[in-house]
Amino acid sequence: GFLLAVGFASFLEPGTGWRIAMVHGLVGFWALRLALHIGVRNIGMRNLGQPEDARYAKWRSEAGDAWRWRSWFKVFLLQGVIMWVVSWPLLAMVTSTSPAAPGLLIWLGEALFVAGVLFEALADWQLTRFKADEANRGKVLDTGLWRYSRHPNYFGESVIWVGVSLWALSLPNGWPLLIGPVLMIWLIIKVSGVAMLDRHLEDAKPQYRDYMRRTSAFVPMSPKEA
Repeated sequence: GFLLAVGFASFLEPGTGWRIAMVHGLVGFWALRLALHIGVRNIGMRNLGQPEDARYAKWRSEAGDAWRWRSWFKVFLLQGVIMWVVSWPLLAMVTSTSPAAPGLLIWLGEALFVAGVLFEALADWQLTRFKADEANRGKVLDTGLWRYSRHPNYFGESVIWVGVSLWALSLPNGWPLLIGPVLMIWLIIKVSGVAMLDRHLEDAKPQYRDYMRRTSAFVPMSPKEA
């Protein structure tokens, strides 16, 4: 979705060339990595053809016969609006005609974007390997990056959007564009990511409560002693 958004924006109202190339390259890298991860996980982890995500199944159960309409607004339409708002700094970047050369905020933002993608990718790879081993069924991953954070993949994703925030600040009057990354990070931590997954796993896996007690929820930190 984000890749299509910046693609259409830069086609309809192209800005400075280096901005278009940078945003297309990095957003494309992020989008391709995530798409491959989800695709490989769904096929390789034998999820293809299995029941839907437990969180969506819960919403379906709670909504009863109205689940089709509620899912249209609660999942599809809502996420479309959120994606549009979150993408504002990216759209502003690819349509900006400012002749300014890349400055410190641009380079720092690019470094954070790449670091976030790599951190998220490593966390996802460690989790995929863990789940692929039948001996780990029902267990909690607490090694690698997951020893220091319960959600290192979400932390990496948030680092990406901190980088995007710096891009927004590099633009003239770019402060209002911060609403996009701030909204994204808030949703990751408080709504659809960390908070929701913690509640689900706490109920699904008894040992997860002990994992929660000793492991940072988000920012990687040294675990507490047992």
